[in-house]
Formats: sequence, structure tokens, C-alpha cells
Amino acid sequence: MCGIVGYVGKKVAQDVLVGGLRRLEYRGYDSAGIATLDDNNDAHLARAVGKISSLSAVLEKEPQTGHLGIGHTRWATHGGVTETNAHPHHVGNVYLVHNGIIENYKELKAELQKTYTFASDTDTEVLAALIDSNYTKDSSLKDAVAKALKRVRGTYGIAVFSPKEPGTIVVARLGSPLIIGLGKDETLIASDASALLGYTREAIYLNDGELAVCTKDGAEVYSLELKHLNSKKETIEGDLAQIQKGGYDHFLLKEIMEQATTLHNTLYGRIDPKAGKMHLGGPNLTEKEMRDIHHVVIVGCGTAYYAGLLASYYMEQLVPDLTTEVVIASEYRYRSFHLPKDSVALIVSQSGETADTLACLREIKKRGVKTLGIVNVVGSTIAREVDGGTYVHAGPEISVASTKAFTAQVVAMLLFAGMLAEYHGGDPKLVAEFTRELAILPEEIEKTLNANRETMEKLAKKYAEYDHALYLGRDTAFPIALEGALKLKEISYIHSEGYASGELKHGPIALIDNRFFEVFTILDNWLFDKACGGLHEVRARGGKTIVLTNSKADIEADDIVRIESKIELLAPILLNTLQQLFAYYVAVDRGNDVDQPRNLAKSVTVE
Repeated sequence: MCGIVGYVGKKVAQDVLVGGLRRLEYRGYDSAGIATLDDNNDAHLARAVGKISSLSAVLEKEPQTGHLGIGHTRWATHGGVTETNAHPHHVGNVYLVHNGIIENYKELKAELQKTYTFASDTDTEVLAALIDSNYTKDSSLKDAVAKALKRVRGTYGIAVFSPKEPGTIVVARLGSPLIIGLGKDETLIASDASALLGYTREAIYLNDGELAVCTKDGAEVYSLELKHLNSKKETIEGDLAQIQKGGYDHFLLKEIMEQATTLHNTLYGRIDPKAGKMHLGGPNLTEKEMRDIHHVVIVGCGTAYYAGLLASYYMEQLVPDLTTEVVIASEYRYRSFHLPKDSVALIVSQSGETADTLACLREIKKRGVKTLGIVNVVGSTIAREVDGGTYVHAGPEISVASTKAFTAQVVAMLLFAGMLAEYHGGDPKLVAEFTRELAILPEEIEKTLNANRETMEKLAKKYAEYDHALYLGRDTAFPIALEGALKLKEISYIHSEGYASGELKHGPIALIDNRFFEVFTILDNWLFDKACGGLHEVRARGGKTIVLTNSKADIEADDIVRIESKIELLAPILLNTLQQLFAYYVAVDRGNDVDQPRNLAKSVTVE
């Protein structure tokens, strides 16, 4: 979603802010702006619709050399995409950037309209006015922010400054991440750690309901009651090389192609192929608690949900007495759900900040059920609030469309299932076979991608002009069909839907005409003939068919891509990498913004 940066120190704030905003571009945005304070304590505001380059063009005309400022990339929620609605917002003595949604902004606005005239359609400008209304000659900016936030309903991550208090930025969060980077004679603020890389490794991750006063000398953290809190300093992981393209045309292609490397990181120290065993160090569960688990609920949104769905198939194979339930977080959080006492919840999120998933985590914890995080971003809110869990160590994922994180999430959940199997009488031979395949999965992914990259590029050109697509699969290929359809629609804007092959006759088959193409993922397993049955049904009606398969058997289709691999159980993961390449090249051929597709955001921190 939206991105926040802030700086106070000795450097030229404008340069730091624009650089930080560029690193947050992947989160998705439609406008950008910065506000700085010069050495004469005069504030300067610059905003622009569109990319950071548009903002840079504005700044080039009137560069500022002040050493304090805040910046923002906006993804429209309240009001259209206009310069007036862009952040920062200025009301009275207050300059403010804000991530999140103020739910009661209309009633606050009605009250404040007696004193203030509003220029924008945003809830953020209302919050700025509310803070300014509390910013009297007898109060500090810290006091005004705390008092205003006590009246707010909703979510926020904010950074505020005022010319009345030069050298100070006040920040606060509730449901929207904020990180304070601590450097030598400088303090940085960001909604994502990637904006801090290269400046500092030391950071304070604000918790919900906390406020901080930032100066060049550091940060003091308070509750909204202005009680001083002891803050924990943590180390930021990652490096600049991980958030650069590394010679690729797009981050998405880089992240697809580096899956072999990142998966090594996911697996490191967690499998023993010789012993045929898997291990995770983070679940934080006793042997008794592991034996008592008979129900696993997997919670996620989008790609994370599909990763959970594929992992659930593997869990059920490995753990004989286990019931799995995979739920969409945005629905589950509002259901009157019941979880048995023998449950554990896997909370799956690449960013660790997904608002709906975080809400589910909190609801599940209220019911006394253990929660385990499957998270990529170290220090994220979900990672901090779960009872245990594991980092997938996929590294920064810059492109909005998730690829390497999907693979790592499936594998991390499979590792948990392998551990669980030991306590539940699972077949040790099957666990050993999964372990063997995991050990060679990185090299098999690399081989599959390199062998088929050119093929998928040519195939994409053939189908790039179609308007619609169906993705179909059975058994463990079904979640892959769902994920493949999602990738294509996200970045190519082709209308695509994923279905279980057995559902063809229950509706989707009516759609087949010359505007559609159909992608079948067909596995060389006991359901091969049934999977081919669906393919025949589509071809009989004139459908244009693509088959992705690990089978050597005869298959009739318009286009067939076969992979050769030593892997069978995890073949869906290999075939999914082909879908990723296909979606990428289709999007490129259609001339789309591959890394930042329209209307989408990387980290969905609002409903």
C-alpha cells in the first residue's frame, strides 16, 4: 500500500526522502509528495500525480536543502487521484503523512468544518486538522498528536512535523507498520525497512498504540497516554543488492529466476536427507502440544491462501490423523468460527502486515489457539504477534506479484507437516521421500526455469492477445491452477479464472469460445486419465489448450510443455514456475508495467 519516509539529521532531507520513496515504489501508489523544513524554519511542500519521476521533476524546479522532512506515496482510498489529495497534507501548523484509514473522519470533519476549510477529499487532511486543533501554545506537537489519536477510529501509521518545533518529527502507529532507523546524528522513518537500507542497521519497530518523538539524536517512545516506554532496538536484515534488479529487466523476472537460491535459504538447516527428517526451530511447541494437534487452520490472502491450499494437500498425506482447513482471511475474520481445542493456526503472509490476516491472527488468539507465522519479512507485525513460527527467508520481494514467496511458503508449511508426522505416526518412508525431493528442489527449479524460459516466452507471444483464460488442475495441481490464473490476471490484465478440472461440467465449460485459451496442469500420477478427460472435453468444443506436465505419455493439445525431473511429489511447484514465466512474458508482450500492475499494492495494510 502507501509508503512513508521521514528524515531528520545532517543530510539534505529531500535527497533522502526521494531515494526512500523510490525504494517503496513496489508497494503500489498513484501519487507522491514530500514536505521539508529549511534552516529558516520555513516549510516547503511538493506533490505530484503519477510516478516518483513526476515528483522529481517538480523538485528540480525548486530544490530544497533543509535537513528535516517527510514523504509519501499514496494509493487512493478517499478521493480520486489528484495533486490535492496527495500527501503530505498541510493544515495550520501541521504537516502530515498517513497510511491507513480513519473510519470516523466524516463526523470529525463535520465538527472541524466550523474552524477549518478542507481542500481535499481525504480522511488524512481531517486528521491533520484534528492534530492542529489540539496544537495550542500550551501544548507540544507530541501532546497534540496523542490527544487527537485518542479520538480516532481506524488504522494509521503517521509522521508529523511543525515549523513551531524544528528538528522534531512525531510518529505513531495503529495497524499500519512504522520503523524508526537510528543512525549517527540522524534518524530515519519508514513504513518498510527497505527504505532504510544503506543508512542504518539499527531500528525500533513501533508497536500498535505507540508514539515516538524523533530527532537527529534518536527517538523516545511513548504510549498514547504519554507514558515513557522502553524501546527495543533490533537489527535490520537484508542489503541493497537484494532490492536491485541485478541485470534483469524487471524485479519479477529476477525473483522468478532466483527461486533456486532463495529456496536454499528456506531449507538451510531444516532438512536431513540422509535421515529422512525435517525440522523447524520456530514453532515454539512442546512435544505434547505437537502430539495434541489434530486440526490445522491455514489463514491467508491471495497467493498466501493458495500456498496454504497446496500445503494442506501435503499435510493430509503426511499426517494420517490431521484435519486441515484453509481459509481466506478477509472472510474468516468476520465469521463466527469455532476452532477445536486440538487446533493450531498457520498465519501466512509475505509482508507480515496484511491487515485481514493480522485481524484473523488476533481473533484466533482470543480463542486460546496457538498461532504460528509463516512470514517473509523479519520484524513484521504478524511475526511479532504469533506464538511461534518461521521466517521463509525468501529475501525482499519487490515486484507486486508474488512468486518466490509462494514457493517458500509452501515449503515452510511442508516442513512443519514433516515435523508433525513424526509425532502422529506418519509413514517414515513418505516423510523421507518428501525430504529427498526437498533437498533437490532448488536445483530442479533452476533446471526447469533455464530449460523452458525461451519456450515460455514464445508461448506467451502466441497467446498474449487473448481476452480470457481458464486454468485447470486436479489434486495438488488445483491450487496451482488458482495461483496461475491469479498471476496472469494480476500482471497481464487478461481475465483468467482457476478451477478444479472436475468442475468443468458444473459451469465453466459454457465459457469456452475463440476468446478463451485453457491452461491444464496435468501431473503424472493416479489421476492422469481423469485430468486428460477434462482436456478432451475442452478440445471437443474448440478450446485452445496449453498443457504443462511432467508426464511422457501421449497428450493431445495445441501446445504442450513437458518437464523432465527427478521430482514427483513436488512437481506442482516446478510446473508453477512455468506459469510464472508465462504470465511474465505475456505481460511484457502486452506492454504492461510488470512490477507495478495497475490498482494493486504489495502490502495490503487496509481492508
